[in-house]
Amino acid sequence: METANKKILLVEDDPNFGIVLKDYLSMNDFDVTLAKNGMEGFEKFKKDNYDVCILDVMMPYKDGFTLAREIREKNENVPIVFLTAKTMKEDVLKGYKAGADDYLNKPFDSEVLLMKLKAILQRKASNTLADSKQFEFNIGNFHLNSKLRFLKYKEEEPIKLSPKENELLRLLALHENDLMPRELALTKIWRDDNYFTSRSMDVYIAKLRKYLKRDDVVEILNIHGEGFRLVVKTN
Repeated sequence: METANKKILLVEDDPNFGIVLKDYLSMNDFDVTLAKNGMEGFEKFKKDNYDVCILDVMMPYKDGFTLAREIREKNENVPIVFLTAKTMKEDVLKGYKAGADDYLNKPFDSEVLLMKLKAILQRKASNTLADSKQFEFNIGNFHLNSKLRFLKYKEEEPIKLSPKENELLRLLALHENDLMPRELALTKIWRDDNYFTSRSMDVYIAKLRKYLKRDDVVEILNIHGEGFRLVVKTN
């Protein structure tokens, strides 16, 4: 996931730590705006669009939980990561209730934060893609019409896909030659991410592979622990 020009609102009341973290994120190609308390953070949030908000919890004038709730009233989708010295279970739960996407306890490894940010941005991009309205796809020598649930190979009679086969192949086609995260398909199609739905998805992947094997330029790869890739080879 590219981080270049992704905009971060960093709200941190410790000036030294805030500057160090801002510099680190800037070195990794993020565009970072730093605010020194919750009130200033909310003013900056209202004036710009951000891809991620990183909020310290314990701040003067307005704490991170209050700020997160105000941000959520303005934007339901922007990812929020909390930074806190608190490790109490109640505070972690309070953070998630306020709309947090993730949580890091201070002190933390800055590389772990970087990995979390990249994962959050990847997830956000995948969700945005999955919500697109595109319903027709050319997949090698196949044509998929996901509105009619037809999968057609060359000039042959189309196959009528089941609803889950259809949605799964559509998600794979939207991510053609890229990773389709396992959890994205499970939450979008099965509405749950557990052992049983995961095994069910594997069965449907096997069915799709059986349909697609007629075309040797098309393949569904299993990316261990992460998801699947619909690969369409070009000459």
